Amino acid sequence: MTFLRTALSNRSFAIGFAITALVVAMAAISFIWTPYGVDDQRVMEVGLQTPNLSYWLGTDNLGRDLLSRIMVGARNSITVALVAVIIGVGLGVPLGCWAASRGGGLIDEALMRGNDVIFAFPALLSAVMITATFGPGAINAIIAIGIFNIPVFARLSRGAALALWKREFIMAARAAGKSAPRITVEHIIPNMSNLLIVQATIAFALGIIQEAGLAYVGLGTQPPFPSWGKMLNEAQTMMAFAPHLAIVPGLAIVITVLGLNLLGDGLRDVLDPKLANRRPAEGDA
Repeated sequence: MTFLRTALSNRSFAIGFAITALVVAMAAISFIWTPYGVDDQRVMEVGLQTPNLSYWLGTDNLGRDLLSRIMVGARNSITVALVAVIIGVGLGVPLGCWAASRGGGLIDEALMRGNDVIFAFPALLSAVMITATFGPGAINAIIAIGIFNIPVFARLSRGAALALWKREFIMAARAAGKSAPRITVEHIIPNMSNLLIVQATIAFALGIIQEAGLAYVGLGTQPPFPSWGKMLNEAQTMMAFAPHLAIVPGLAIVITVLGLNLLGDGLRDVLDPKLANRRPAEGDA
């Protein structure tokens, strides 16, 4: 509770938390309720309706309610981005910590050069290669984004762990006879968890953008499941007479990513003790 009060006193965290909580709540509600059926088509009756009291965000060219599709699209985007982050953390952090525990050498160098190879293939290009083999879909998008996240977390955790291995309390643990894996689990990872939390938040926001980009080019979530990127793709031919078809999913992506970025910035300020100690001094000045 003390941490939450401190965090909410940070403006970036408070705004980011509110936006993120709203998007997550909207996605959770879509499991049990949406204003209309996601695939209910009423072309002749309500096709291309602009926002009104009956359809708050309007309808598309097939008469489907945009609010319902945005809600379910949020669920799909969050799922893809979250699982991709979990893959990045679950594989990248152990690899980075293991490389740092080796203290350099051939294994460390090979791991870092392997990360460079993965960095050379962005999520979109990875998805193209995976799709060529297994076909398009949300699972392949998760794999592509997750693979791209692995070297990000591996590099971050390796750099942080290398600095921690030189600290006195780590030397004391080694002198006490603790093994490298035990030191990593008990001391290294807990002491760099703040960095990992902030990076995970940023990777989550990037995952939302990457999922939308993959869906836009037809490599992400496939029909009949709604996706914000796919909605943008479908709207591009109707921008002249129905701009709300692009504005609505575009704003959904922008607001969600903005909220996550603000949340990440707020977490960085709250969790970084140097920034926390500096703020009162700046305020006094």
